[in-house]
Amino acid sequence: MNRNDIAAALESTFGDRVERDAALGDLTTYRVGGRASIRVRAESASELETIGKLIAGSDTPFAVLGRGSNLLVADEGFDGIVVTLGEGLASIAIAGTTVRSGGAAPLPVVARRTAAAGLTGFEWAVGVPGSIGGAVRMNAGGHGSDMAQSLVRVSVVNLATGDQAQLSLAELELGFRSSALGRSLVVTEAELALAVGDRERAEAEISDIVRWRRENQPGGANAGSVFVNPRPDSAGRLVDEAGAKGMRYGSAEVSTKHANFIQVDDGGSANDVAALMAAVRAQVHEHTGVDLHAETHVLGFAPEIAAAAGARRVEDRD
Repeated sequence: MNRNDIAAALESTFGDRVERDAALGDLTTYRVGGRASIRVRAESASELETIGKLIAGSDTPFAVLGRGSNLLVADEGFDGIVVTLGEGLASIAIAGTTVRSGGAAPLPVVARRTAAAGLTGFEWAVGVPGSIGGAVRMNAGGHGSDMAQSLVRVSVVNLATGDQAQLSLAELELGFRSSALGRSLVVTEAELALAVGDRERAEAEISDIVRWRRENQPGGANAGSVFVNPRPDSAGRLVDEAGAKGMRYGSAEVSTKHANFIQVDDGGSANDVAALMAAVRAQVHEHTGVDLHAETHVLGFAPEIAAAAGARRVEDRD
């Protein structure tokens, strides 16, 4: 099917959960960027399967947008289909020390719910404003832990084929801010194994993490850490050493509070952020010889712009 046929089929199946010429910027924490040709919201794994079967065999580009906490959408938007996950895929079920969480569940909510249930091992996630699915994809982490420490298995839907599958922890091949999940695979549920803990202690740790982040990281429109730490070093330290802290390009600025954050002015430009990412990378490489790679993913940008920013394009299937 061509793009119009797919849009019509989606509208026939999902009704008002399909939007043409849909705004994307407000769905990201940068709060900038353009529009998608088509946006559709799925509320279950079976609905994702239906979407995948409609997309299968088409050359129409597609992308999945979670909570948008590490995504930069080009000002020109994305000429394709964007799939978002609804509340039906954000459930959280706790039985003993086993937690089953929908792919759209916010990490801070899962952290607080598990702490309130007297479990420990997921407190770190309160400071990460992403979803469970996104956290699996990039093996998100912080404060000495990451997803690999508690993840058991995930359920996925392949949007390129419409097939469902389960993947074990070993099959996910989680590494430092990386996994083997291809771009077409959408996490619909994750199973976590936590440990019995003390509720008051867990909730106190959550409060400490929230306080630390407020004191050490900037607010405003940003997407968290821009560049992956080149272990054992720190990307923020390298940016600072290279003299790029506080660097500005148009409406985007490297935070003066934490050099691995970029903030955008109200009504700013996503293209300014990408240009600033490229400028920071170039300056760091010139001064330190280190080639930084972005944690931030991009959507709708030309390949050469994404490459200059050190970022992967969400729409590139692998």
